[in-house]
Amino acid sequence: MGRLKGDGKGRNGGGRAAGTPNKTTSDLRKWIVGILEDGQEKFSKSLNDLEPVDFVKVYTGLLNYVLPKQASINQDLMLEKERQMLMELLSELPEEFIERVTKRLDYIQKKENDNEN
Repeated sequence: MGRLKGDGKGRNGGGRAAGTPNKTTSDLRKWIVGILEDGQEKFSKSLNDLEPVDFVKVYTGLLNYVLPKQASINQDLMLEKERQMLMELLSELPEEFIERVTKRLDYIQKKENDNEN
């Protein structure tokens, strides 16, 4: 007679339980951590010996490992959000302020056009 479903022996009746780390992987991680910890002082000294351009390259490269990645923003989406925010702001402003802003923008535009000619 075959095994019963759910007998606790897993798919093939053996192997690691779910979530148990692989011994080779865990040993390798410990070894790498040891190398990194032992090499911190040497690495810092080596950084100080680099040319400024190379130092900046290494420094900014390391930032990728400690700062979260920023999601790229579609320019059209960004402009749409800015437009929505501007519309909300304009809807809350008194009419006299909107007229003053409009006059100021017209004035700036006219000056820019005069400077181009």
